[in-house]
Formats: sequence, C-alpha cells, structure tokens
Amino acid sequence: MTANILTQVFLPLALAIIMMGMGLTLVMDDFKRVILYPRAIALGILFHVVLLPLIAWGVIGLLGLKLELAVGLMILASCPAGPTSNLITHLSKGDTALAITLTVFSSMVTIFTIPFVVNYSIGYFMPEGKSELLPLFRTILTVLFIIAVPVAAGMFLKQKFPVFAKKSQKTFKLISALFLILIIASALYKEKDNLAEFFRLAGPAALMLNVLTLGISFLLARLIRLSFRQSLTISIESGIQNGTLGIAIATTLLHNAAMSVPSAIYSIIMFITATAIIYIGNKTIRLEK
Repeated sequence: MTANILTQVFLPLALAIIMMGMGLTLVMDDFKRVILYPRAIALGILFHVVLLPLIAWGVIGLLGLKLELAVGLMILASCPAGPTSNLITHLSKGDTALAITLTVFSSMVTIFTIPFVVNYSIGYFMPEGKSELLPLFRTILTVLFIIAVPVAAGMFLKQKFPVFAKKSQKTFKLISALFLILIIASALYKEKDNLAEFFRLAGPAALMLNVLTLGISFLLARLIRLSFRQSLTISIESGIQNGTLGIAIATTLLHNAAMSVPSAIYSIIMFITATAIIYIGNKTIRLEK
C-alpha cells in the first residue's frame, strides 16, 4: 500500500467508519440535551473552540516547539473530542449522556473552525511559504464528509434498523480500535528516521497539553458549580482529542507527515492519563455513596 493510497483513501475511510460507529449509538434526544445542560455544553464548546488552542499555543511557546511540530500540536488542539471519550467517560462513572452530546456538538462546531486555527498557525509558525495552507472550503467539506455524514448515516441505521445497529455496535467498536492502532502506527512509522527526536521534542508538549487540558477544564467546570460527574465528563471530553482526525488533516490535506506526529504521540499519552482518570473517577464516586 503506497503512502498516497494510505493517506488519501484508507485514512479518511477508516475515520468515517469510526464516526459511523459513534452514530450507531446516537438518538435525536442526544441533540436535545443542550437544553438540559446549557452551562456544561457551553463550557465544552468554549473549551474546544477557544481555550484548547490557547493552551496549546502557550505550551508551544513555553517549550519552544518549532515548525511542523508546532503546527501539528495546533492541528490537534483544533480537533473535536474523539469517540473514545464516551467510553472513557462511561468507565470513569462520568455523565455518559453529556459526553455523547459534547462529542457530537464539538465535532459539528470544529468542522468550521479547524481551517482558521490551522491556517493561522501555519502562517505564524511556518512563514515564508514553508508549508501549504489548508484550503478552506475543501477542508470543511472533507471534515464534513468524514465526520458529519458518517454520524448521520449511523443514526439513520439505528433508527431504521435498530436490531442491526445494536448487534453491530461491538463490531464497529472493535474495528474502530484496530483502525486507531493502525493509523497511529502508520503515522509514527512514516517518520521512523526522526521518531526519537520527535518524541524528545513533541512528547513533553503533548503530555503537558493533555494534563493542562484535563486539569483546567475540570477546574472551570467546578468553578461554574457543575457536579463532579459533569466536571469529570467535561475534563475527559476536553482532554481526549480526536487524534485520528489530526493525523488525517496533516497527511491528507497538508501532505506533511511530520505534522501528524504530535497527534500520534498525544493519542498514546491520552490513554495512559485516561487510566488514571478512570481510577480517580471510580474511587471518588464510591466515596460519595
């Protein structure tokens, strides 16, 4: 399989299948929860659109990340929550309904904000035409077709064929997990010659972004007096990014494998911190009972 087929065909297809799997778990009531959780939804969207990119920008400045790796971290920060966040929220005893709603809404909103954040980052960190810019309308359409359309298709199947949807959810979850592993491994393999240096440079930045995002979002949620379970959910939704989409943007739309490395590294790190979150969430909920 050539790199072109991998990035242009397999990667978007894999991401679409992952998002369709998420759509199979959704119903229309998931969209109505914005009325039930107005503060939680507003904070979650604000974090994804504004605060997360600002935190990433601060991390880049603090650690002195340069060129492609800096842009790659900003690409990741512009992405929505990943479908995996719903599973982690469930395992952490968080508010799964809120998690699903936040994942859906962050995915819909960031379709339109990604090109602006990424292009500004490219212009700032890689001036003088060192990298091509994201084409605005092509990016919106591409992300729309690999996120919104598959989610809608999954919801349609769930409504029209509920038995099939229920039976196929486990299969989609397994396929999604395998695709996620393959995509991360592929992104890292492409830069195997520079991998040690990239891990040295981008690893601390990815870890710092993840920890700061998890911590700050949780504190802000508590500050506006959300419950522990809702605060935990917002923390997970803010910190478990759709690294697969970050890799797809870097390799498919920008044709720059180096920019995909922060997303790949972050995708590994976030599962490590997620283990700690699951432990803390379960322990806290047990103590509250």
